[in-house]
Amino acid sequence: MTGKISGGILRLIPYFVQDKMKLLSRFVQAVLALFALLAASSAAAGCPPLLDHTFPKLQDSKPQSLCQYEGKVILVVNTASFCGFTGQYEGLESVYDKYQSRGLVVIGFPSNDFGDQEPGSNKEIADFCRLTYGVKFPMMAKTDIAAPKTTAFYKELIAKTGTRPKWNFHKYLIDRSGSRVESYSSLTAPDSGRLIAQIERWLAEKP
Repeated sequence: MTGKISGGILRLIPYFVQDKMKLLSRFVQAVLALFALLAASSAAAGCPPLLDHTFPKLQDSKPQSLCQYEGKVILVVNTASFCGFTGQYEGLESVYDKYQSRGLVVIGFPSNDFGDQEPGSNKEIADFCRLTYGVKFPMMAKTDIAAPKTTAFYKELIAKTGTRPKWNFHKYLIDRSGSRVESYSSLTAPDSGRLIAQIERWLAEKP
């Protein structure tokens, strides 16, 4: 009789252990999820309000938070593939390549708002930028820039500078703190002495 009871208990042990392991696994997953949430909250708390926006990435539509560029000098440009200023892609990539290691990031926002000069799909735009100009700086998906559908990020840039884009390849330069913004018209080339001087001044500031 005792042997039968002992045998029954022994057969139950694997099920007992399996249940405990499932509970432990769920507990570990819950703890990891909590840590991830706390980390995300901490990052968001330190993110300048101006950068607290998310856009789909041009190449694959994955959400990209601008908070990831906190502490960098950011050159924001609304772009188009069939514009008289499209050749500025080359200069933008050159500036990005030269100053990236010092903390500059260039971010392109394709838009079809000015002269219908960006009619293609996100994939077509991405292929054009890569194959024609070898663009490596971050590019977001097509974005509404002009009123009345101006995206919230651009509304803030306009409010801070008092200047709204009038055409493709308008530029906004944001300092490392995400608090100061300067505006440059489409006529300002990426290698303009005035723009480069301001980039270097803000790069020289500590994050």
